[in-house]
Amino acid sequence: MMHAKRKPNRLIHSKSPYLLQHAYNPVNWYEWGEEAFEKAKKEKKPVLVSIGYSTCHWCHVMAHESFEDEETARVINENYVAVKVDREERPDIDAVYMKVCQALTGQGGWPLHVFLTPDQKPFYAGTYFPKTSMYGRPGFKEILLSLKKQYDAKPDKIEEIGIQIVDALSERTKSEAPLSEGVLDQAFEQFSQSFDPAFGGFGQAPKFPSPHQLMFLLRYARWRKEDRAIEWVRRTLDRMAEGGIHDHIGGGFARYSVDEKWLVPHFEKMLYDQALLAIAYTEAFQVTRDSSYKKVVENIFAYCRRELFDPSGGFYCAEDADSEGVEGKYYVWSPEEVIQVLGEEKGKMFCLAYSITPEGNFEGKSIPNRIGSDLADLGEKYGMSKEELEQELETAKERLLDARNKRVHPHKDDKMLTSWNALMITALAKAGLVLQKKDYVNQAQSTLSFIETHLIRDGQLMARYRDGEAKYFAYQEDYAFLALACETLYQATFRPVYLEKMRHYINEMIRKFWDESDGGFVLYDQKNTRLVLQPKEAYDGAIPSGNSAGAYVLLLLSERTGENKYARLAEKLFAAFAGDVASYPPGYAFMLTALLFRVSGPKELVLLEGEKGEPLSESVSQLRHLFLPEVTIFAGDSETLKKINENFGIYSAIHGQTTYFLCEQFVCHQPATHIEQLIKQLKQN
Repeated sequence: MMHAKRKPNRLIHSKSPYLLQHAYNPVNWYEWGEEAFEKAKKEKKPVLVSIGYSTCHWCHVMAHESFEDEETARVINENYVAVKVDREERPDIDAVYMKVCQALTGQGGWPLHVFLTPDQKPFYAGTYFPKTSMYGRPGFKEILLSLKKQYDAKPDKIEEIGIQIVDALSERTKSEAPLSEGVLDQAFEQFSQSFDPAFGGFGQAPKFPSPHQLMFLLRYARWRKEDRAIEWVRRTLDRMAEGGIHDHIGGGFARYSVDEKWLVPHFEKMLYDQALLAIAYTEAFQVTRDSSYKKVVENIFAYCRRELFDPSGGFYCAEDADSEGVEGKYYVWSPEEVIQVLGEEKGKMFCLAYSITPEGNFEGKSIPNRIGSDLADLGEKYGMSKEELEQELETAKERLLDARNKRVHPHKDDKMLTSWNALMITALAKAGLVLQKKDYVNQAQSTLSFIETHLIRDGQLMARYRDGEAKYFAYQEDYAFLALACETLYQATFRPVYLEKMRHYINEMIRKFWDESDGGFVLYDQKNTRLVLQPKEAYDGAIPSGNSAGAYVLLLLSERTGENKYARLAEKLFAAFAGDVASYPPGYAFMLTALLFRVSGPKELVLLEGEKGEPLSESVSQLRHLFLPEVTIFAGDSETLKKINENFGIYSAIHGQTTYFLCEQFVCHQPATHIEQLIKQLKQN
């Protein structure tokens, strides 16, 4: 072990897997906190803040090159107070200084490095720095020495630069204009211009899955009766499922593809990608009835259950791209390795099906993929039907997975985040409803119980749990995603308790994070944390932003309760970000999904249980097939429904039979007492 002769630094007491990776660096790291900044003030030193996460490939590279290097560590220790931050635990710090980095350099990413004055004002920022100058980037040691020299020579000038940066980034232009319906069509047009007709996805390589863009397009297609949007979604999901970004042996998806074909992934796997992609494939299954999408969803959850699930009920964050210090080593195969597991004939058949060749497609080995593979032709070659061949390949994959599990496994980031677990609850509940998988719904309920048991401390929702410790007050996105999870659990179970929980988390979100002066939600509660900026996140990056999710759940709760105050807040939120959204609509796809919910509604469907007629469970089972994102569905007896929304007191079952009431645009259709009548109404409208 390289740690054997090294003394641990302060990070050894952390619970963060990322910070613990640096606990034996010769750098005298501090966690973010008063101790570090007090030391900087006392010693008149600048602060180096290094931000990353435990499954970040270039974070590992820089750690190995610079932070494990005695000479570089000496330069840092003599000239700086060094602070390590796990961006997944502290999205507030990351958001503040990522904004700084993007403003100063025009780009961002991780590892993120910012140089601060002792009062947290930034004066320089960048991402990965090589140890010595290369790739057109200055060497890290040169930067450290040069910046310290400037800091010592002109401290007042450095302080002034920091103040100017903070002032410039603090300026807010208040938008008064509402977010117009036309921005939805603008988004569609811009997606049409960037769509890749050959391989799906949008824009050039590297390609990210961005499932929330696909969710928007499915809703847009329904609203505008625009079949092209469905075709784009299908092409993208099909090509991703065929590509190497999809782990054909073990299930789940890697974070992104470095090429346009989705062939070569950056091999790390993130929990949020699994959750969001499971939702996208589930909704695509509803729209298309394509059973291959159902299979993908099942494989995603099988992977998450096997590799990311904690016995306490929560899900871990991620798995690394590297094992034994080599990116992708765990995932790639040679024909010889496959044949050794499966035998000559079945091994060769598998290699043909999954493009595993002697020359390989990734550094001399092969990433299994189905790009351009025709199973019908291959089945003919082996005298099998396509279905028989698929079954043979499934059996082969199980044997290959057993063999792969004997390899050195990638590092697992086993902390559990409220926000990402909430996304997983939404995915499991939705898939459980649509695919009629009760065990998925049970798992969703169990994960919510995990959050409520382990991530609420003294009545306060917390952001991270690991090794018995809940830490960091929850951020706005935690509340928004948790509210969405509760709403989806209501859809899957029709248990009113989930709507009560939804209301609680939304009310808390408003109380802690709502900006009364300019509208929208701030990222963190300033009562608990003081940073130089108070960012509001609206851009939908790898996951939907807290404000996009916030707008959506406000509208959903307004529909659920009949209380317009929540819808009015959503309108103010839309207005607060109208200028940003209009500047590049595809970057705000989840906020546009919320807007689309507003412009295509309101539509309510009340399933009122009677003593006679059709059992409610059978009616719900038939409705699960339909993709109805604009319809808010309620189910229960009259007393239960009145408690949810007092307006439902007017409904009564016709002749004691289970009765269905569909209302839209403040007009109600003829009540129906047979599910076929209701489905006909839904299809007509």
